[in-house]
Amino acid sequence: MTTVRAVGDAISTPAAAGPSGSRLARSTRSKRSAGVVVGLVSAMCFGTSGTFGTALIGSGWSPAGAVFARVLVAALALTVPAVIALRGRWRALRRSAWQVTVYGLVGVAACQICYFNAIARMPVGISIMLEYLGIVLIVAWLWVRHGQRPRPLTIGGGVAALGGLALMLNLTGSGGVSLTGVLFALAAAVSMAVYFFQSAATSGAGVESGEVASGGVDSAGVASADVESGAAGAGADGSGDLPPVVLTWGGMIVGAAAIALVGAARVMPLRFAGSDVALFGGRTSWIVPVLGLGVVAAAIAYVTGIAAARRLGPKFGSFVAMAEIGFAVLFAWILLHQTPTALQFAGGGLILAGVIAVRLDEP
Repeated sequence: MTTVRAVGDAISTPAAAGPSGSRLARSTRSKRSAGVVVGLVSAMCFGTSGTFGTALIGSGWSPAGAVFARVLVAALALTVPAVIALRGRWRALRRSAWQVTVYGLVGVAACQICYFNAIARMPVGISIMLEYLGIVLIVAWLWVRHGQRPRPLTIGGGVAALGGLALMLNLTGSGGVSLTGVLFALAAAVSMAVYFFQSAATSGAGVESGEVASGGVDSAGVASADVESGAAGAGADGSGDLPPVVLTWGGMIVGAAAIALVGAARVMPLRFAGSDVALFGGRTSWIVPVLGLGVVAAAIAYVTGIAAARRLGPKFGSFVAMAEIGFAVLFAWILLHQTPTALQFAGGGLILAGVIAVRLDEP
């Protein structure tokens, strides 16, 4: 943390405000712009999970069974790319064992199992909206733990997003909301917050060398507070040294093992079915949604999600990821005929306004 403050002081000196400071600011803006694009790709891929998962659950799969297939396929798909990315640096993987374990148990296994249990009881759109209350937890944690008091636009954006959430849930209406499903979705929200903090962890070496990994630089050339909360979250133990594909691969292996143990202990049923599923307006093989879940909604989604979070930090990265809500509702509308109401459309607009407000509040 001391190192990060020293970097911030160095950046704010008159020397840093010259050409080198301008180059750093341009580099940071470029990195953040790239992070937004990668984050939107991740959100789109994640947005398919509800549709594919609902198709499997509707044909007889248990939520835990669908999640197990998802993470197992993802682990297999990422094995070769992860080994290549490691280039024999297995010691770095051992140093990051704690981060990989937490990421796999909470960000992969717990988050997905809770979310899939939610969509088994409620529409995809409502479930994903409740899950993204995890963003409120992220902002609150950064405020309490790191003293990052949210500024007016962030507060306004959060209020708009919560208002959009209320409209999406149609709280004044009746039906469509399961109490058990809501509890599972809220548990997924807590897991999602942990996922973003673990994903945003970057190498401490990068900070020491003067690279502001997840923060940004304001117009005066001062490092933003996101550096302390994001980049400082890793480093001394080398936990941020892992490439995104390696962290994802390790997390999928841990997640698959955890779900297998949960199933063996009969805590949650692992049930699979070989019948065709309802998807794309007709019937198709169960292999299609399993591959979609494992490759698109897990392997690609998680790798790009980590890459985006490391560029944007946990707070803004989580707001960009809220685009998953729109994609999830859109895919469920087209492929599962779960048509949103007018109030839910209005709620989506408020959520988008909240995301824009938070983006404008970023340095």
